Amino acid sequence: MNSLKRSLLGMTLTELKAVAKEIGMPAFTGGQMAKWIYEHHVKSIDEMTNISKGNRIKLEEKYTIGCAEPTDAQHSKDGTIKYLFPTDNGKFVESVYIPDNDRATLCVSSQVGCKMNCMFCQTGKQGFEGNLDAKDILNQIYSLPESDKLTNIVFMGQGEPMDNLDNVLRATEILTADYGWAWSPKRITVSSVGVKNKLQRFIEESECHLAISLHTAIPEQRAELMPAQKGMGIEEIVELLKNYDFSHQRRLSFEYIVFGGVNDSTTHAREIVKLLKGLNCRINLIRFHKIPNIPLHSAEEKKMEEFRDYLTNHGLFTTIRASRGQDIFAACGLLSTSKKNGNTINEE
Repeated sequence: MNSLKRSLLGMTLTELKAVAKEIGMPAFTGGQMAKWIYEHHVKSIDEMTNISKGNRIKLEEKYTIGCAEPTDAQHSKDGTIKYLFPTDNGKFVESVYIPDNDRATLCVSSQVGCKMNCMFCQTGKQGFEGNLDAKDILNQIYSLPESDKLTNIVFMGQGEPMDNLDNVLRATEILTADYGWAWSPKRITVSSVGVKNKLQRFIEESECHLAISLHTAIPEQRAELMPAQKGMGIEEIVELLKNYDFSHQRRLSFEYIVFGGVNDSTTHAREIVKLLKGLNCRINLIRFHKIPNIPLHSAEEKKMEEFRDYLTNHGLFTTIRASRGQDIFAACGLLSTSKKNGNTINEE
């Protein structure tokens, strides 16, 4: 990609119209460009055949589509595929394609690395290397070989979406706008550990589903597992969420990785019930994918089922998420860390 040229991917309709005007084309050409990019997913400006050859040449002098194919892929025997995408600044981010019967979900990244440094996350061990712009977020969908099969997108890859909120909101606007992908926001879920001032803004400016990383309802323990607890505590997050209506189409969920002997006791389940009382939400229990040099392990299946049953019996809709891609660098950040280090990671 020529870094001197600006990318059209990631531009809103208003911005594409401004590009058309700058080149000396009528404003409606911006709408034509949007259609070629977001509906037809063209790879080059020359494919925009209802724009004159002369205007395409002028456009190509300053602009490029901005898409980039994945540089690596790990295929799981269960059909899950983890892709590695390049960014403009020479970094790499991961996306995971998860087919499941008539559904196909893509887990996308919003940052290179992450500031949050959660104990159980490989991405946090990389440190923070930068925000993805809307183009690099959308490219994970645009250049995905299976993009036409997607039914859902989850912002649960590398990075904290609320720490890159402007670009995440721009990306989700383009995904849901009539001129863009025209997806329902109910097909998109954005995850967060909870970031002060940003979480409220996301709830008010977006209609996408929201997933909160919980992992324990005990504040002191959550601070040990997730330093972000000190910035915006789980009690403050829940109090904020109680101000909004999640009883209709918009869904609120809590992600809970179950660590054996750490957060899987009846006491932990009881604290969750107490914390989330009166909140219309669901809980997703997640098996821990082992990462190197971390003294945490997944809970036994029986323990997870008992935990789920306790929460369900106390009025909280709870599911155990099916574990996918365990044979292919399943945990977030492992593939890009391997690429960064130029070697293979041993997950044992």
